[in-house]
Amino acid sequence: MTKTPLPILLRHCALFLCIFFTSLSQAEDGLMPSPPEVAADAWVLMSYQSGQVIAGSNEHKAHAPASLVKIMTSYVVGTELKAGHIHDDDKVVISENAWSQKFPGSSKMFLNVGDEVSVDDLNHGVIISSGNDATVALAEHVAGHTSAFIEMMNRQAERLGMKDTYFANPHGLDNDQQATTAYDMALLTRAFIHDLPEMYDLFKIKSFTFNKIKQGNRNPLLWDTSLNADGVKTGYTKEAGYSLVSSASQDDFRLIAVVLGTENVNARRNESKKLLTWGFRFYQDLKPDFDSKTLKKAKVWYGSPSNVQVEVGDGGVLTVPRRQRKSLEHKIFYNANLEAPVAKGQQVGKVEWYLDKQLLTVQPILAAETSEKAPWYKSMIDTVWRPIGRWFSDQDWDPRTEKAITETTQ
Repeated sequence: MTKTPLPILLRHCALFLCIFFTSLSQAEDGLMPSPPEVAADAWVLMSYQSGQVIAGSNEHKAHAPASLVKIMTSYVVGTELKAGHIHDDDKVVISENAWSQKFPGSSKMFLNVGDEVSVDDLNHGVIISSGNDATVALAEHVAGHTSAFIEMMNRQAERLGMKDTYFANPHGLDNDQQATTAYDMALLTRAFIHDLPEMYDLFKIKSFTFNKIKQGNRNPLLWDTSLNADGVKTGYTKEAGYSLVSSASQDDFRLIAVVLGTENVNARRNESKKLLTWGFRFYQDLKPDFDSKTLKKAKVWYGSPSNVQVEVGDGGVLTVPRRQRKSLEHKIFYNANLEAPVAKGQQVGKVEWYLDKQLLTVQPILAAETSEKAPWYKSMIDTVWRPIGRWFSDQDWDPRTEKAITETTQ
């Protein structure tokens, strides 16, 4: 038998190892991480910065919200504080409706009829102690009566795009008319962190003492040293099961996790931590750079100016699996029938992002400036050129045949 010379054998081994490690590297880089199995009726994991849903199950399924309702209660109160309609040092006289004895067997701040309590203390009582009595006191102070406050809650839900949510009370005790979804709760939490950062800081406080009664925050992730969790809210009723909205950050990467309807307090903690840990391990936010040749001005027919600067919605941030940046591809579309007037922030196009030929997400392209209607003598030029120009235009997205982008694609 002929022996292979040693130098040739070594070269073959080197070639094999090179191919092996190259293939291994490519396999690792091309691997899409599978989401974990989550023991909850519904759940979702969202990137705060981009708003993208990274993973989820039954995220649009209606579910009893329990005390997660208090996130919206606090959001409404926070917006009223920000607008100057109420103030932290306002004294609220506790009515019989807000009396703690009206809420037997549930979480409360232990308010008594006739007490004078500041708005600031009541906010702490809602966010940290999950006081059902405190929610009624705040609702009456903000809107005069709870039914008017509930209308404010539902108007805010509609404004934020919470399409599958309806509130029937400010505290979350079971009501057949009241429902939310995992996705809607993530959407609300994202808005809260962005719009009310100072008030959001209350969610990480671990305890609150009122009338010499000390109560601890029920969010167990605040004590988990492996996570930098700073919110948000637990919820439980017999109908809803055990739920948790949580948020944590690593460097500049923040995630929002929602689990609805787990079996017990340990399950909602463990499943939430599992989601956050997986998300931080396998995903990252990045901001692709577009130059003026790639992200062109948008043509506005009959407008002044006739071309407007544009920007990508949500700051242009994209959430992708780690080590996948080189595999990203995109397609840019503009509205071919964009007519003046155009408002700043109006959607004028979209960017479709693909990962390994699969649609990852869609981002809106927004006008970065306004365009008013041009005088008639300038519009005449567009009247002549519009039928001709459309044959040469690359602005080929028609919003009349497609709904405007209000949420990103999973």
